[in-house]
Amino acid sequence: MGRRRAPELYRAPFPLYALQVDPSAGLLIAAGGGGAAKTGIKNGVHFLQLEQINGRLSASLLHSHDTETRATMNLALAGNILAAGQDAHCQLLCFQIHQQKSKNKAGKAGSKEQGPRQRKGAAPAEKSGAETHQEEIEFSVENLQAVQTDFSTDPLQKVVCFNHDSTLLATGGTDGYVRVWKVPTLEKVLEFKAHEGEIEDLALGPDGKLVTVGWDLKASVWQKDQLVTQLHWQENGPTFSNTPYRYQACSESGTFLGLGTVTGSVAIYIAFSLQRLYYMKEAHGIVVTDVAFLPEKGRGPELLGSQETALFSVAVDSRCQLHLLPSRRSVPIWLLLLLCVGLIVMTILLLQRAFPAFL
Repeated sequence: MGRRRAPELYRAPFPLYALQVDPSAGLLIAAGGGGAAKTGIKNGVHFLQLEQINGRLSASLLHSHDTETRATMNLALAGNILAAGQDAHCQLLCFQIHQQKSKNKAGKAGSKEQGPRQRKGAAPAEKSGAETHQEEIEFSVENLQAVQTDFSTDPLQKVVCFNHDSTLLATGGTDGYVRVWKVPTLEKVLEFKAHEGEIEDLALGPDGKLVTVGWDLKASVWQKDQLVTQLHWQENGPTFSNTPYRYQACSESGTFLGLGTVTGSVAIYIAFSLQRLYYMKEAHGIVVTDVAFLPEKGRGPELLGSQETALFSVAVDSRCQLHLLPSRRSVPIWLLLLLCVGLIVMTILLLQRAFPAFL
């Protein structure tokens, strides 16, 4: 038997590096590219429509946004605003979805002309020349402000995130500096050296605190540019400098932790106990570059169906895969019936012992 594979949700025409999910519109946003090298590999951001079809979660390309010579390496999402890390810069993108009904004359059978995407279920024309009412989806993406966010000798933005109300944006890169910007003007409001070496991850809290993780094996909590507390692995635990890096994601409720490895494997754990619930060895066969859970709000529950959670993964192999965790709370009907029969039998036996004269 061949190796078990996770369902392939989508394959892009370029390596994929970043992933975001918009729960309100049911969009999966995947980005990447071949960079500035003249290899013929494109660069872009693809917007995929998530849908439940015949009880299965599927994705179809809704819009492709060309990023010219810049590959997108990291993404953050706030409403309909995307912050895309492209080389040493951060580019803000605004996307809009418009749905409208239009009257069209039905064309001849076999016509290859294609317009905006039509929703499934639209009634076909009964005869040539008949008017049809179709619901069309128009998708547009606009480039907003862009700013250089890293200034090392080999500059690269490694991570980007919004704060809780999407008024601020924080970036980190190979020069070890945290920079905070106003949205959407990208006016810089804070800059400080956070780590010796690259910044690998950061998060802005609702109380104004900032958490950063760097290649110097330190995790730090900051109040603006003042260090509040710090964890240093060389002092508090073993050194992991030779351990392959893992990309991670946490579900919205904090229940699950998703991991992707440099060998292409994907796993889902219970967050508080780190009990492994799902593991797909070498699902991609090459480095996993990002993972993201299907959010538990908006259209998330509708798209999830009977599954307990869903994790998306992307990799350099250009594939986006779907990893489903079946609900652990559901009990098969046959088991419920068996338990009921057992309970009835036990009750009868107890009654016979208690009241032998009446039974």
